[in-house]
Amino acid sequence: MRFTSEQIERFRTEGYLAVPGFWTDEEVAAMRRELDRLKENGKLRNVATDGDGKTHSQTKANLQLCPMWPHSDLFRAMPFAPKVAEAVSQLIGDPVLLHLDQVFLKPGRHGAGTNWHQDNAYFQIPDPLKGTALWTAVHDATEANGTMRVIPGVFREQFEHSRDPDSDHHIRCYPDESKAVMVDLPAGGALFFCYGTPHATGANNTDHERAGVALHFINAGQNGTARGGFEVGKRPVLTGPDAAGGEDVYGERLGEEAWRAEMAKALASAA
Repeated sequence: MRFTSEQIERFRTEGYLAVPGFWTDEEVAAMRRELDRLKENGKLRNVATDGDGKTHSQTKANLQLCPMWPHSDLFRAMPFAPKVAEAVSQLIGDPVLLHLDQVFLKPGRHGAGTNWHQDNAYFQIPDPLKGTALWTAVHDATEANGTMRVIPGVFREQFEHSRDPDSDHHIRCYPDESKAVMVDLPAGGALFFCYGTPHATGANNTDHERAGVALHFINAGQNGTARGGFEVGKRPVLTGPDAAGGEDVYGERLGEEAWRAEMAKALASAA
């Protein structure tokens, strides 16, 4: 997964990069089956509220699981697919650490969006370009089903955040939405956006669910100050001389073989 110099420059100047076809159809099918399993087991929680930040809504749903790795061997292995580290290292530089993993799922017709925010309002790293999300469209992501929106080129600005009244724990900001870009992505597409890029998703007004899996990464130089996610000292190292394939954190080495094996398990469970 080699990016062109133009793609890397786009990320560094606009704060985001969309990459259709990052994941294969087989990989997407495995993600969908695993999300079905997590839903069936009650692992996804509705974080949408009725506008007071605490009363959980009975009419809209924004289903979240954060973190994913304790509940799913597939999603635990996902960051260790070799193309992930290769892509992220080109954008934020080595060594790369895994910071957080999570998923949001919007059910059809009553799926609620996530309001505008900057990841760095949570994570607070000194250089917002040294952290990135890798947001995967598990289903086709369109304007109709509330795909991701971003505001380019403002990642150095620190927008004021306050408690989000539409969520039981999130915060939100109020950027100039006239500058927003809608990012339509087919299933399997990836959106990389740095920690300072304001982003939001809309409501799902279609009959079908839409999910986005978000993996978050930081350059090791930000490790001492980065908040949230894995604890300092327990953040898996993906690249560089200390890369251990997750063995130092999970007790087993993960990589291409583990990712393929977990995919096969997920697909077999759907047969």
